[in-house]
Amino acid sequence: MSAQLEHIWSRVQADLAATVEESAYRIWLEPLHPRELEQDRLTVEASPRAHRWVADRYGRLLSECVANVLGPDVHVQLVAAGGASPTADQATSASDAQSASPAPPAERRSPLANPKLTFDQFVIGDANRLAHAAALAVAELPAGAYNPLFICGPPGVGKTHLLGAIASLLRVHSPDLALRYTTGEAFTTDFLRALTGRHTDAFKSRFRDLDVLLVDDVQFLERKTRTEEEFFHTFNALYDAGHQLVFTSDRPPRDLQALEDRLRERFESGLVADIRPPDHQTRVAILRKRAHHDGIDAPADVVELLARHVTDNIRALEGALIRIVAFASLTGRPLTLTLAEEVLQTLYPRPRQTGAGAPLSLHDIATATCTHFSLTEQELLSSSRSPRVAWPRQLAMYLSRELTGDSLPTIGRHFGGRDHTTVLYACRRASARLAEDVSARRAVDELRERLDASHPTAPTRSPDRSA
Repeated sequence: MSAQLEHIWSRVQADLAATVEESAYRIWLEPLHPRELEQDRLTVEASPRAHRWVADRYGRLLSECVANVLGPDVHVQLVAAGGASPTADQATSASDAQSASPAPPAERRSPLANPKLTFDQFVIGDANRLAHAAALAVAELPAGAYNPLFICGPPGVGKTHLLGAIASLLRVHSPDLALRYTTGEAFTTDFLRALTGRHTDAFKSRFRDLDVLLVDDVQFLERKTRTEEEFFHTFNALYDAGHQLVFTSDRPPRDLQALEDRLRERFESGLVADIRPPDHQTRVAILRKRAHHDGIDAPADVVELLARHVTDNIRALEGALIRIVAFASLTGRPLTLTLAEEVLQTLYPRPRQTGAGAPLSLHDIATATCTHFSLTEQELLSSSRSPRVAWPRQLAMYLSRELTGDSLPTIGRHFGGRDHTTVLYACRRASARLAEDVSARRAVDELRERLDASHPTAPTRSPDRSA
């Protein structure tokens, strides 16, 4: 490997390690090896046993991390180690490896292309019964039951699954309906691109000449005045024409305080159905259905352990099952309760504890940061980019990632409704500054001492993962 390629790959690996959990990185991504970089193609080797798994599960992430380092024009080709130089027939394009068969261009990155997102695969429990029934009614009779339908709940509880199930059923029974799925972020990006290129008429046609519009994560529209204005008119155009609208959000409309009142009122004008984290019985049923679907022989005690250990996120629950099965396969060990406990302890270590016995919270870190830098909480969570506010905010996000078990999206939502890429960027900037700036390191030490003082029984602080 040339020195240049080695340097490039080290930066890609740093991005990968910062994005996924440590155990997943160590098992699947760390063993990857760059073979060659030619013009707009980076060829990466994976072991023959792991090649397909890495392509399916991490292909898109790998492409995004390479794009961050080399630019969006460079494509990744993932090949099995030991093979000849890649050809069009041998290589797997990481960005398109999500599906063995080509998907329509508009749906290649859409979760609606996932065949598992159907009503048959959705496990019903007390926490999601209303949302499921409402989604099924909408799919069977669009604009005749609940319009708009607003499904809200924390990440990973099945909101996107219900959107996919609605689309799947409509395609079977009403294939002539014009249907579109998007996200709040994608809608914003498409609208800004249309404004820049002066293609707003084409944009309006694409989103208003529809029978059914499904929008995931509408909370992303907060604090985006021009986009909110366009979305408001899109809503009115579809609703007045008697067409179906379905939205999801991590919060109910009343809690989207940064949205314009008129848009929030329209969200509340239909049925608002919340989804809560699944109870134990539902989690067991979800694991059994996933194991049956994937042909996994999961012992009952392993299923029970997972259902007890991962309690508030279906995506994390299924991901834990997949990781345990993968670890058993790669190490050649049987899938037992002992192995499951070992993997779970690596994936979900016990969080740092406060003096009262509760996990150190994002609020604790935000409060300590505000006190140290003489800021108000409103300033810390604001959109201000002034150095006086931006650096403390980056540092707070960095410490939140180091000292809590919260995910990047959770941290982003707490610190002003930002997305996970913003948190990742903040962590990188903070890490880089800490490596060079003595005063910055002193600020981190003082903040950690402040947190230790307020929670005297907390264990030794976590190591700096950026080192």
